[in-house]
Amino acid sequence: MLDDIYNKKILEFAGNIPHLERLVSPQASSKAHSKLCGSTIEVDLVMEDGKVSEFGQGINACALGQAAASVVARHIIGADAAELRSLREQMRAMLEQNGAPPTGKWDDLKYLEPVRDYPARHASTLLVFDAVVEAIDKIESGS
Repeated sequence: MLDDIYNKKILEFAGNIPHLERLVSPQASSKAHSKLCGSTIEVDLVMEDGKVSEFGQGINACALGQAAASVVARHIIGADAAELRSLREQMRAMLEQNGAPPTGKWDDLKYLEPVRDYPARHASTLLVFDAVVEAIDKIESGS
């Protein structure tokens, strides 16, 4: 049963995570933590002209959190705040409300769709999305 969520593609993403270095001078940093499993993801962002221009992250998470962070890291540069907020809501809806997975450049997130059947794994899968949106909020508010 857990083989459905820890499939080959998820393990490939988890084993090959881009942007694993923290940024030296981020505009904002954010940390998301799952109390249930202990997973933590920290992200650093720099935005220019409303789009992510630099991204770094530190990950201490399960394979699902790692896989989600890997896909985000592959496509976050150039994304704007509205796209990333929408992405977080799409992922939450996919897992919690049987929604469709993201499409387009975020299509690889469909491999996390089987996680919807394991509510205890939702929080770790959503960590990177929550951390990214919190960092964007900090940049936009100037804090």
